[in-house]
Amino acid sequence: MKIKWEGVMPAVTTKFTDKGQLDLGMFEKNIKAQIDAGVNGIILGGTLGEASTLTKDEKEVLITTTLKLVEGKIPVIVNIAEQSTSEAVTLAKRAEELGVNGLMLLPPMRYKATDYETVVYFREIATSVSLPIMIYNNPVDYKIEVTLDMFEELLKLDNIEAVKESTRDISNVIRIRNRFGNRLKVLCGVDTLALESLVTGADGWVAGLVAAYPEETVAIYKLVKAGRVEEAVSIYRWFMPLLELDISPQLVQNIKLAEVATGLGTENVRAPRLPLQGADRKRVLAIIEDAMKNRPSLPDYKNI
Repeated sequence: MKIKWEGVMPAVTTKFTDKGQLDLGMFEKNIKAQIDAGVNGIILGGTLGEASTLTKDEKEVLITTTLKLVEGKIPVIVNIAEQSTSEAVTLAKRAEELGVNGLMLLPPMRYKATDYETVVYFREIATSVSLPIMIYNNPVDYKIEVTLDMFEELLKLDNIEAVKESTRDISNVIRIRNRFGNRLKVLCGVDTLALESLVTGADGWVAGLVAAYPEETVAIYKLVKAGRVEEAVSIYRWFMPLLELDISPQLVQNIKLAEVATGLGTENVRAPRLPLQGADRKRVLAIIEDAMKNRPSLPDYKNI
C-alpha cells in the first residue's frame, strides 16, 4: 500500500484491563470508531500509545490486531523509538514482516545525538526496510531537532517521505514547503496548531485527542481542505481546551479520561504512569465535562 501521508492519522492509545493486560476489546472498539469517522491511517506505539511500557510480544499483538481490523482500507504505521540503533532496526524489520504499511521514526531518546549521529541513525533504519517512513521532529520534547539541512541528506533516501512537524514553529510548514516542495509531506504533530498548520499548507494531522473525538477531528481537516475555514474554526474553538490536554506530560492520562467520556476507552494506564489524582484530576474532568455539554453538531463532512 502506498501511503499518501495526508488527512488525519491518529496516534492511538493502548488499552489496558484493570489487571494491566492488553484490553483488545476496547482497543477494537476505538479503532473501529476511528475508521468509521474517516481517518486516513493508524499510528501504533507512540508516546500516547505508552510504547516504552510495552513488551515486544505486546507490540506484535497490537500490530496484527490492527492490521486485521483495518482490512487494508487504511495504512497501519508503527512508531520506532527504541533505545539503540540495533533494536530500532530489529523492530523495523519485524514490523515489515508482520505487514505494516509504514514507519514513524523518533530520534535517539536516551542520548542527545549530534546532527550527524541523528542522520546516520535514521539512515540505518531506513535502509534496513523498504517501508515508507515519516520522521518525527519534536525538539521541544525530545531535545533533538531535525533541521532542513538534515532533511536534505535524509531525502536522498527514497523511502523517507514525510515529517511529523512538532517544532511548535508554525512557519516551519512554509519553510519545508519552500525548500522541498511536495517531496516531503508535512503532517502537524501538535494538536493546538493543527488548523493553522493545515491552512498554511500541511498535508495532514497526526492527532492525539482524535482518540476520544475522531469525528470532530476529521471534520476540521475536511472543512479546512474544502476552504470552509470559518466552519472549521467554529469547531476548533470548542475543541481547543481539549486539545490543550495533549501538550502536557500527563497527555496519556488526560486523553484516556476523555476517551472514558466518549465511551471509547478506559482510564487504565501502565505504571510508572498512574491515573490523575486530586486537583489535576478535577481540572481535567471539568474541561471534559464542559466540552461534552457543548459538543457541536457537525456538518456532513464525509461528503465534502
